Amino acid sequence: MAKVGERAPYFALDALVSTDKGKEFKRISIDDYRGKWIVLFFYPMDFTFVCPTEIKGFNQKITEFQKLNAVVLGASTDTKFSHLAWAQRGDLGALQYPILADVKKETAQSYGCLDDKEGVALRALYIIDPDGTLQYMVVHNLDVGRSVDETLRVLEALQTGALCPLNWKPGQKTIPKE
Repeated sequence: MAKVGERAPYFALDALVSTDKGKEFKRISIDDYRGKWIVLFFYPMDFTFVCPTEIKGFNQKITEFQKLNAVVLGASTDTKFSHLAWAQRGDLGALQYPILADVKKETAQSYGCLDDKEGVALRALYIIDPDGTLQYMVVHNLDVGRSVDETLRVLEALQTGALCPLNWKPGQKTIPKE
């Protein structure tokens, strides 16, 4: 089970990725991103209502994540073919990051966000540092979307290497670790 401060659970999954040639499938693992921050978020399923708002929201801020040496990875328990059909329908806009297909539900299970009753991932978000250590996790129920701005704020706070007080925002004073 995933725990903050410990090595993030390993994953290697098929993904839908955008390339110069269009949408393609590619096998992606956590090891592909060593040396970068990883923002991994799970959503319940394709062809739903809140999920595309989140996927498009992360997409709109992808440049900000890239400036912070971070990659964004979306994931659900749907198949790569479902991801492709959803993207081709136009619901996701110009997708600029991979969407992982956790069909066996093992990754959602290892990260602690699998809703066994519904058989889907809860809305969960994880920030993994460049060394592979899980630094942040938050899990919502199925009804509530996340905040991309809050994700960026937390990522920047983690990157300061200092203590960040209540409501800290980038550019504000931090507290040195002693």
